Amino acid sequence: MSELDALLAFLVAGAVAALLTPYVARLAVRVGAVDEPRDRGLAARTTPLLGGMAILAGVLVAAAIWLPLDQQTTGILLGAALIALIGGLDDVFELSPAVKLLGQVAAALIPVVAGVRVENVTLPFVGALDLGTVLGGGLTVVGLVGLMNVVNFSDGVDGLAAGVCAISAIAFAIIAFDLGRTAAGVLAAIVAGAALGFLIHNFHPASVFMGDCGALLLGLLLGCAAVQGSLKTNALIALVGPLAILAVPFLDTSFVIARRLKYKRAPWSADAHHFHHRFTRIGFSQRRTVLYLYAWTFMLAGLAVAMRFIPYSDNHGNFDLAWSLLMIALGLLVLAASVYLVVVLEILKLKRLRAWQMRRADPTTTEHEIVAEVERELETGEFPAVAPPLKPPPGPPAAPQRHA
Repeated sequence: MSELDALLAFLVAGAVAALLTPYVARLAVRVGAVDEPRDRGLAARTTPLLGGMAILAGVLVAAAIWLPLDQQTTGILLGAALIALIGGLDDVFELSPAVKLLGQVAAALIPVVAGVRVENVTLPFVGALDLGTVLGGGLTVVGLVGLMNVVNFSDGVDGLAAGVCAISAIAFAIIAFDLGRTAAGVLAAIVAGAALGFLIHNFHPASVFMGDCGALLLGLLLGCAAVQGSLKTNALIALVGPLAILAVPFLDTSFVIARRLKYKRAPWSADAHHFHHRFTRIGFSQRRTVLYLYAWTFMLAGLAVAMRFIPYSDNHGNFDLAWSLLMIALGLLVLAASVYLVVVLEILKLKRLRAWQMRRADPTTTEHEIVAEVERELETGEFPAVAPPLKPPPGPPAAPQRHA
């Protein structure tokens, strides 16, 4: 297999997914798998689900042509089919969280038992760590289930999950080919193609959603591509690469779950505090929101790819000064962009920053008013991103205003 095979597989997977998505949408309407507008959602109209079935079809067709149907590939495809079925049933019948979790574990176990698992890993400053078959397999199952839910949690606005997964899969494909993991590279290219083919119908205004069927499927396939393409190697990129490439959905999920736990809510409960909700509250359109998150993902994925291709080290502890400085500069650039987005989203709600903003608007603002405002923002998740709030007039506290 070569890069040309990956490109052809990418194109075929995308074409199949794009052609089948409208038919899957019609099927979803017939079986009642539709998403209704809700308070926490951003959809303005009833939209069919089950788009993941078209993604699965694109993956299966391209895999049958270009991937060797060995034990590991067969395990990946069987696990993909099972998780798409579990997600599809959830889109139609709304399965309980326990049943969904059992289905996710079962789907992850299939490729892991087939050999798609991490049995050793190289840690920075520690070296090689042998996990063994049992521990390594168990950790791989946990990782695959976690990634499925990370992608599923982030799928809340038109085109977001499909686009982020496509960018991530392309990065995994590039790294896998450079590491000599050609089968994993082709698999990642297939995932990227199928996601982009579906994105044609899913970009705002979306005519169809992928549903749990597609989000869980993409999470499992991305995880398998990461395991086969980099995590099984001893290169530093094996550990750092996937964390950087998938940083945006991981951060989104981490912030949301941390907030739910803080307010004693179930981690799997739904709310309106994801990154895309925050962007919307400060006035961003759905398209602008998605493009910002695409750009953030692209920068992080580009940094991971650069770590593999820029010769800043000879892998024996010796660093090239010029290339190392370039790598540091790229890292600082991505870090600065990430910090900017975090500030825009008001994820870091620092009391000192809010005090400066409020006292700049009104120097007579008291400490009590600052604390009360910060507590309100933490509770509601609504924060001003551009203009600082004006000091409320004397009298009863006004009801919090919602940003458009």
